[in-house]
Amino acid sequence: MINEITKNKITELQKQYAVLSEGNGHVLKEIAIAEIPEMVYNSNAIENSTLTLEDTEKILIGDDLQRKVNVREVFEAKNLANITEILLEKNNCNLTIKQILTLHKLLLTNIDNGIAGRFRSGKEWVRVGNHLGANPLFVSSLKQELVDNYNKDNERYFLDKIAYFHAEFETIHPFCDGNGRMGRLLINLQLMALDLPPIIIHNKSKHKEYYPLFDKYPVNFKFDEFTELFAILLQEALHKRIALLAAKRVIPLSVWAGKNGVKPNIAANKAKRQTIPAFRMREKWMIDENYLVI
Repeated sequence: MINEITKNKITELQKQYAVLSEGNGHVLKEIAIAEIPEMVYNSNAIENSTLTLEDTEKILIGDDLQRKVNVREVFEAKNLANITEILLEKNNCNLTIKQILTLHKLLLTNIDNGIAGRFRSGKEWVRVGNHLGANPLFVSSLKQELVDNYNKDNERYFLDKIAYFHAEFETIHPFCDGNGRMGRLLINLQLMALDLPPIIIHNKSKHKEYYPLFDKYPVNFKFDEFTELFAILLQEALHKRIALLAAKRVIPLSVWAGKNGVKPNIAANKAKRQTIPAFRMREKWMIDENYLVI
C-alpha cells in the first residue's frame, strides 16, 4: 500500500486541481481530448498493436497511412477513441454490469460482433501466457460480486479500491477478447467518477511496471504494487493539468534541467518518481518553466 506521505501529496494535488477546475471544465475536457491519441496508442500497444502514435493520430483524424495495416487495428483505434471520448462526459453514477457490457460492445464493434458486449460462457476458456482466466461457468457471478463490492466499499482508500478491482478484473478475464483495454478503460471511468483525471499506462514500461504485477497477483493476492503504479500515474495526470492551467509556459524537461543545473538522467528519474511536477506529452517529459527545485 502507499504510505501516508504519498496519500497526503495526492490530497494536496487534488485540492489544487479542484480550485483550478472551477470555471475551467471546458479547458480540462480539451486537455483530455488532446491526449486521447496517446491513451489509445498506449493501451493498444500494450496488447501488441503495431500502430505507432503517429499512425493512431492519423487514423483518428481520418488521414491515410503511408503503410498497410490490419483493418482490425484501425477499428481498435477508432473504437477505443470513441469510448474514451464518451467517458469524458460527467459520470458520477455507480459502476454497473450493464455499463461494462455496453462499453465492451462498443470496443469490439466491427471487430468481433459475436462476442461483443457479453461475458464468456459455456466452453469459452481463455489463457494469457501461463494464466488461465476464471471458469466461464462462474464469470458472470464473479463479475457481479466484484462490481457490488466496489460500489459498497466505503472504507478502503480509493486507489486501493481501483487497484483491487483492476487486479481481479484481469485475473477473471471476463471476456473472450478486449480484457486489457476494458480494464484500463474502467480505471479511468472510476477515476473520473471521483472528479479526477484519467491516467495513461505507458506501453514502453509495461514489461517492468505493469505485466509483472499480473504474474504476482494470482499467487499472493497482493495488489499494493498496482496502487503504487496508479498513484504515480495519477500524480502525473494532476501535475499536467495543474501546469497547463496555471503555468505561463511548459518546456521539455531536458531544457529545464539544463537551465537549473540538474543532470538530465537525474531529472528523468525524479520525473518518473514524481518528486518533481513533470508530465508526459506525446511521450516527452515536460514541466513548468518556472518550477524551482527546493
